[in-house]
Amino acid sequence: MFAHDFVRNAYLAGTFVALGCGVVGWFVVLRGQLFAGDALTHVAFVGAIAAAAVGLDERAGLFVLTLAAAAVMAGLGRRGQADDAVIGTVFAWILGIGVLLLAVLATSASGGNGAAAANTLFGSIYSLTPSGSRLAAAVSLVAALGVLAALRPLLLATLDAELAAVRGIPARALALGFLLVLAAVTAEGTQAIGALLLLGLLAAPAGAAHRLTASPHRGVALSALIAVLAVWGGLALSYQIASLPPSSAIIGLAGVVYAAATLLTRRRRMA
Repeated sequence: MFAHDFVRNAYLAGTFVALGCGVVGWFVVLRGQLFAGDALTHVAFVGAIAAAAVGLDERAGLFVLTLAAAAVMAGLGRRGQADDAVIGTVFAWILGIGVLLLAVLATSASGGNGAAAANTLFGSIYSLTPSGSRLAAAVSLVAALGVLAALRPLLLATLDAELAAVRGIPARALALGFLLVLAAVTAEGTQAIGALLLLGLLAAPAGAAHRLTASPHRGVALSALIAVLAVWGGLALSYQIASLPPSSAIIGLAGVVYAAATLLTRRRRMA
């Protein structure tokens, strides 16, 4: 399997994308920002098709629009943390633009734009180039390290914003920074996993980790481990079963782990 370049590229990008999703996703679940993550995956899709519509590299549209939307949501939210009303407004506005761009692509004479839109929706991890895989790995690794570096203040600002303010922790700046990191992970992960499924890699491993342990350090590590193993297992399954899309296999395994963690937790409580 690893004799093929496309498999090695997929594992390189997938490993670090999963690492970033696992680390960032743990805080996304803790902070109750899954709706923001869902919105940003759709923003990434709209950014990609916007770039395709004007003939630019889709990665430019992915990052520019996703980071801009994260900054807008943080700016409109209280203490830098967007509430559901802010996220829903941005979400609806972005989806409206997306519908317009899809109509533009549908009337375009070029079929490549439609293929780019489909790849962004469902992911195309096996089509990543060596340079694209290295970029995905680098962006995801930097995002994960950034969250780990700010773990203690970010945790305190999440659990007790008033105490964090008393201690001089810039909660608003942390909230903005976290949303920007989430946007970067979303933009990079969309190319591999797809806008429709990436939320599963952010939520399922992190949700399972929250079920299994209350320790922040163990939880972050467990979330990252589950995400990486889901990607490794999903890629192996999709390689063996040609009709199985890698994104579906990855999210399917992550969902199975979350379901198993939920059942285990319930059994422990009953016992």
